[in-house]
Amino acid sequence: AENIGDAQVVVYSSAVREDNPEILRSRQIGIPVIPRAEMLAELMVLKPYAVAVSGTHGKTTTTSMVATILKYAGIDPTTIVGGVVDTLGSNAQVGSSEWFVTEADESDRSFLMLYPTIAVVTNIDKEHMESYKGMDDVVQCFTDFVNKVPFFGAAVICLDDPNVQLIIPNIKRRRVTYGMTAQADISAHDIKYNNNFGSSFTVWKGNATLGEIQLPVPGKHNVYNALAATAVALELDVPFAQIADAFKRFKNANRRFQFKGEIGGITVVDDYGHHPTEILATLSAAKYGAAGRRTVVVFQPHRYTRTRELMDEFALAFNNADILFVLDIYAASEDPIEGITAEVLSENIRKYGHKNACYIGRIEDAAQIVCPELREGDLVITLGAGSITGLSDEILERLRNGCK
Repeated sequence: AENIGDAQVVVYSSAVREDNPEILRSRQIGIPVIPRAEMLAELMVLKPYAVAVSGTHGKTTTTSMVATILKYAGIDPTTIVGGVVDTLGSNAQVGSSEWFVTEADESDRSFLMLYPTIAVVTNIDKEHMESYKGMDDVVQCFTDFVNKVPFFGAAVICLDDPNVQLIIPNIKRRRVTYGMTAQADISAHDIKYNNNFGSSFTVWKGNATLGEIQLPVPGKHNVYNALAATAVALELDVPFAQIADAFKRFKNANRRFQFKGEIGGITVVDDYGHHPTEILATLSAAKYGAAGRRTVVVFQPHRYTRTRELMDEFALAFNNADILFVLDIYAASEDPIEGITAEVLSENIRKYGHKNACYIGRIEDAAQIVCPELREGDLVITLGAGSITGLSDEILERLRNGCK
């Protein structure tokens, strides 16, 4: 509780339990304690206009892209992102314009507190089911979210996502769709993935070609994120040339396929992916960008409930990893669930056909076990939403010292 210091308000996220010492002490001594979404909702009313980016995956990157475009277009929004963004130098920035840009977190339904001018839905997937009665309930909550925009606002939604398509008939506000087909209002064509972990594609608005975007971050999923950000920027009348220029300068948020270093021809990347859909996207991007190289993944499962709910989906998510090391589950304030362990998960991955998946247990032992298995040309990805982020630095340090 000594972390409270001289705080006047304590804000907590959905990842923090009610019995957290700082929360208990703050309430005891009369410091206001509020959920993050409540803080966002109250800050949002200080600005006339707001963009809120929702979706199971891609929120942080898409929000970072929107903020970067608006910054370089001279709009200078106030921004709150779920990760540190290099182009902003922080995860939050107070801007001088009338615009507020933020993520909208669906994990505990708290995004329903927000009333944005533009509501983005990147995708809808099976996640955080402890907060929902089922997928119908998830879809309904996203429908309710986009219908919170005012009559002069818009819902910007991904037409290619089947669950997002389900909300379309019930959207009561103007909608702008994006995707990779001619049915979308804003669409990507002639997509080319390069071996520098980037891509290029042509953007159409309806049947009109706007121009090319060169994207310095990898994968098909980031093309979708860029389309969402482009659709938002076009709603704000940002010229396409400025949008394309901002993407050339874009640097992703920390822990989103973040390059940590290269030693002896071994490249180390750290990524936040912790859901099977995210893992598939990350490893697919790695395959395009590291053609001919061996991909070595160290994965730390995040939460016992997620591992239980998505056990079979996880088993199918790692085929693009040539070698997979599985660490113990990161609890994230959850209590263990009997029979749900990383060892069981790694057995399940092997059962579904992976030839090189092994359980290695404690994160403290990981670098020592992984490093001797690496060779020149390898791409190493540390993957997960927990404490694994420090492992990439540990691996690099061991590589510098000859794996000693």
